[in-house]
Amino acid sequence: MSDIRVAFLLFPQVTQLDLAGPAQLLSRLKGARIDLVAATRDPVATDSGFAILPTATFDDVTAADILCIPGGFGTGAAMADPATRDWVRRVGEGAQWVTSVCTGALILGAAGLLDGYRATTHWASHEYLELFGAIPVADRVVFDRNRVTGGGVTAGIDFALALIAAIQGEDHARFVQLSVEYDPAPPFDAGTPARAGTEAIARYRDLAARMNPDRDARMRGLAAELRG
Repeated sequence: MSDIRVAFLLFPQVTQLDLAGPAQLLSRLKGARIDLVAATRDPVATDSGFAILPTATFDDVTAADILCIPGGFGTGAAMADPATRDWVRRVGEGAQWVTSVCTGALILGAAGLLDGYRATTHWASHEYLELFGAIPVADRVVFDRNRVTGGGVTAGIDFALALIAAIQGEDHARFVQLSVEYDPAPPFDAGTPARAGTEAIARYRDLAARMNPDRDARMRGLAAELRG
């Protein structure tokens, strides 16, 4: 079986679980070859306080079968970086599958790869999808032709299993699920806005606003700049 080349974008302040969850599962595709691609081979700081070492640079990886873009606190800076957008666009235009987890969907959108496609992202960023050409859908995993997007962070595991099933069948996806013992039983029923309650939602939005106070203005400004 020929290799399945899977390229993950790495950028400063990425959410490591957006990347690590799908990478762990997609590595179980038969023939998978995983690359973590960044601008340089220097360690990339995550938003969890530790770094990840890239395996390749933008110049090293010019094509992939699966392109996967994670999200994180550094999403805005990645969207605004022309070199990052250009690499995502070039690889995405030739990929069999163009995918994202969490706010990685906004990077796809900034690169022009979600125009007219149904997509999802982290619940607190859904309002920005439409600014970058996507059609927002409030689902955990969304397939639209060869675009596959996952919701926030942990949805990356569901996304990866769904993509494995689409590529190599449900039986293999079930086997991978068993191999990583993915049998979620969270201690709290608070993983979505609908179940978390208004107090938790307000607390999250307040924290996000304090950590990134001008995010809304920058997102809307970048959308206006890129889309005219």
